[in-house]
Order: sequence, then structure tokens, then C-alpha cells
Amino acid sequence: MTGGEELMELNKSGIIGQSTSLAEVFKVLGKVAPTDSTVLVTGESGTGKELLVRALHSNSCRHDKPFVPINCGAIPKELLESELFGHEKGAFTGAIARKPGKFELADGGTLLLDEISEMDMALQAKLLRVLQEGEIDRVGGTETIKVDVRVLATTNRDLEGWVKEGKFRQDLYFRLNVIPLRLPSLRERGDDVLELARFFIGMYTREYQLPVSPLAESAVTWLQQYDFPGNVRELQNLMERAVLLANG
Repeated sequence: MTGGEELMELNKSGIIGQSTSLAEVFKVLGKVAPTDSTVLVTGESGTGKELLVRALHSNSCRHDKPFVPINCGAIPKELLESELFGHEKGAFTGAIARKPGKFELADGGTLLLDEISEMDMALQAKLLRVLQEGEIDRVGGTETIKVDVRVLATTNRDLEGWVKEGKFRQDLYFRLNVIPLRLPSLRERGDDVLELARFFIGMYTREYQLPVSPLAESAVTWLQQYDFPGNVRELQNLMERAVLLANG
């Protein structure tokens, strides 16, 4: 089987594009997805890091097991430990029943630690133990629970720089960064911007039941020259607005 044929068999989980920079990502994806290696996916906001992580899960031997994402930056730090490891009844005010955490829910499958850089330093130490030992302790519990989870993490931060500044544990960084995988920004992906723009136009014209309008030459030129600081997410929002407000 050739490398090209392997790429064609990948489940890309909706990642669209033919650029050389994206092809390099797919090449690494095809090699590491079938393994249980921890992967740290980096890239600017809006590049589609969660889609890439879902592709890692979809192409793994765990694809028929749970995929459980948790956004470390969206949950208050005092609640994140309970969300990750679960808690026992009465462990704290409001803990009216035992609750399994994300690690238990992902047992046998994949856990995504989205925006791992936002995790509190004290909790980072507990996460490191789980990654090393494959065991968790519920908050307020006395029983140690074995879990079989592949951990994938994402960040839009320079974690290596954060380690030097003392904002992120060095030992956890090395444990997460077994396979580094960087998703390129949209401005690095050449004509992918036009392919994505046409995809989103088609998607929103179907959703809103509006006539399809092809991209004007001036729009093509503008799309090719704009640097898209918000990446694919910005382009998607822009195309939705264009479909809704276009006059022909």
C-alpha cells in the first residue's frame, strides 16, 4: 500500500483542504492515530484542533469506544478536579450523589483535554500521576480506580515558553508532548481558503434555503490576500454572513 492510498483511507473528521502543510499533518496523523501515544495538538485559535483530535480518535483502535472532551479553560478550577476524576456523595457542598468523572466515562476510549494550558498548577500534578499510573481517586473517595484512557491535549499557547516562565509543569509537558502535532494557520494553507469558503457557502445556502451565488473574482482576490487572524472559524462566520446578506 502506498502512502497516498493510506491517506485516502483516513477518516479526516471533516477537515477540508489539499495544501502541502495540511498533507504533512495527515501524514503524521496516519502514523500515530492507530497507537495509544499521547498527542499534544497545537495551533492558533480557530484552526480546528478539536477536529484533528477527533480524527486521531476515529482512526484509532479505540474508535468504537467513548470520545470524551473537556475544556479545561471553561470550567472553574475548583470544579475541574471533580469533572475530571469524579466525586463521592458528600465530598463537598452540593455533592448530593456519587458522580463519575471524565476519566471514568472515557474508560477504554479517548479523553480530550482541550486548552490544557489553562489547568491550575496543583491539578497538573494530579493529572501527571494519572497519566503515569493509570489510576484515579474520586474527590472525597478512598478507593483507587484503574482507568484505560488515551489522553490527547490541545493548546493555543506556547507551552514550552510557559514551562520556562513557571506557568506549566515541565514534567507534565514532557508527558503530554510525546507526539507534537501542529495544525497550520489558515494563512499557511494557500488555496485551502477558497475550498473552505465554497464549502461553507454551500453549507449555508442549503441550511437557509437560499440560491447559491458563486464567488466573484474580487471576493476570490480578497480571500487570498486576507490573513484571517481568526482562522477557519473566522472564515466560516464570514461566509455565513455573506450568504445571508449577499445581493446577488
